[in-house]
Amino acid sequence: MSPAPRRRWGLGARLLAAIVAVILVAAGTAWAVASAIGPEIFHDHMLMAQPSDSSVITHAEEAFTTAWTLSLSLALLAALLTSVVVSVFLTRRIARSLERVRQAAAQVASGDYAARVPEIHMGTEFDDLAGAFNTMAADLGEIEQTRTRMLGDLAHEMRTPVATLDGYLEGILDGVVAADEPTLGMLREQAARLARLAQDITLVTAAGEGRLSMHWQPLKVGALIEDAAAQAAAMFTDEGVELRVEATEEARQTVLTADPDRLGQVLTNLLDNAVRHTPHGGRVQLGAQRTGSTLRLSVRDSGSGIAAEHLPHLFERFYRADAARDRAHGGSGIGLAIVHSIVLAHGGTVTVASAGPDHGAVFTVELPVDAGHRPQPRSA
Repeated sequence: MSPAPRRRWGLGARLLAAIVAVILVAAGTAWAVASAIGPEIFHDHMLMAQPSDSSVITHAEEAFTTAWTLSLSLALLAALLTSVVVSVFLTRRIARSLERVRQAAAQVASGDYAARVPEIHMGTEFDDLAGAFNTMAADLGEIEQTRTRMLGDLAHEMRTPVATLDGYLEGILDGVVAADEPTLGMLREQAARLARLAQDITLVTAAGEGRLSMHWQPLKVGALIEDAAAQAAAMFTDEGVELRVEATEEARQTVLTADPDRLGQVLTNLLDNAVRHTPHGGRVQLGAQRTGSTLRLSVRDSGSGIAAEHLPHLFERFYRADAARDRAHGGSGIGLAIVHSIVLAHGGTVTVASAGPDHGAVFTVELPVDAGHRPQPRSA
């Protein structure tokens, strides 16, 4: 039989034992010092008094020894008992406070991220510990909610193209559907949608973990916006939406230290988002202005607009202000999260504003202009 595990002392018992040990050592030290110094000092004072009878000195020293021994013993005993009582109170209070932290930690470990540690009022260190724990629990709860929503949305995004592929392939095998050029083109489109989704997830995950690779080099803003407009031209033509580029000459001549591919992806995602939410006959404006050491890029559309409650969440992964519409157009719900991550990596900010539904929206990217120097990423 294996030996039974030894019973470990709790923190309260250890604290009490440590305090009692300190008290006993202090009492022993006080007794030793008093024994070594007190009688000698009293004896010297008696000799200085020069009594006529030596028996007086002996009697006085015996009386002094009895008196200090008894009084010091009673004083040390009273101090020991009082200290033990106070120590028991303090250790129990500390142990109860830490037990609350332990119970809350156990709840979080079991998946209950709503667990919180109440205020302890045992000093700054304990209050800081409780505050840090509660902040951690709240962050974990938000992460878990995001993870759950992300997995659900990811499953939905994959379900549609996978079901389409499976249905058409089954139809081809059964001879119901002809493997003609339109069918194969549609299958390739669905496969490309899955590949694009995987690529987007990889990119936004790398950005969230700080692993987003950047290739810094001088970049002329004029070339950046013209390339983005040229790449989006066909898509705007197909949707019947007008695309205008309005950039000041100063902005066009501005040179950034940036990753051209990443910033190009920012504008491409914003333009793609704008055209998907702008009806036929609408207009999207790609603008660029420079104010001092800040370059401002903007994408303004005359589309469906955004309700106020959605604005703070648009740059979250898989968040949609209009889920049904985005899914119908093949959006993954990651494009704006990618924009946010890339802009932050360039030391800039991205914001969105809208007067409400049917009043369009404007996305604004602000980047620092410091040619020759690598931007410092901002915290999210």
